[in-house]
Amino acid sequence: MTRRRYLFDSPEHFLAGTVGEPGNRTFFLQASEATRIVSVALEKVQVAAVCQRLTELLDELEQRGQEGTGGLEQMPAARPLDEPINEAFRVGTLSLGWDTGEKLVLLEARELVDDEEEDEGAAFEDDDDEDGPDILRVRLTAVAAREFVAMALRVIGAGRPPCPLCGQALDPQGHLCPRRNGHRLN
Repeated sequence: MTRRRYLFDSPEHFLAGTVGEPGNRTFFLQASEATRIVSVALEKVQVAAVCQRLTELLDELEQRGQEGTGGLEQMPAARPLDEPINEAFRVGTLSLGWDTGEKLVLLEARELVDDEEEDEGAAFEDDDDEDGPDILRVRLTAVAAREFVAMALRVIGAGRPPCPLCGQALDPQGHLCPRRNGHRLN
């Protein structure tokens, strides 16, 4: 299958969002500029991992004196995903990097592939191979990356409330809490 590359050097918007009700949500990363919108599906834990690693990367750069990598002066406004939301692919691998020359954060999402078909190409390479997993590659300023993290953490936190006893997510009808030995719904 021919590889599709979605490249955004400075998207107007790059955000994480969801479709569906808490407990049954589908998470997306979405990049857009002008009339071009690309949405890729991924898991909630992948969004959380990207947020954690981006924060660590930006904090490290700030400690090293890199200008413009500090915290946000104000919280960005919540923003929904742009429509139409058409899943380009499901994310298997996420990669982060820092372009020291351009002073930009690089984020790459590669399509989930079967183990037999897995491409061993390294992230951020200009792979000329037309076969392989689809790629979404986004280049962001440090401020845009901090804004992405702030908004994505809101999206993650907007899910189901945690059980006060075990911390697992509560369904509207409750759940079998291991702290109650599964005898009663909490």
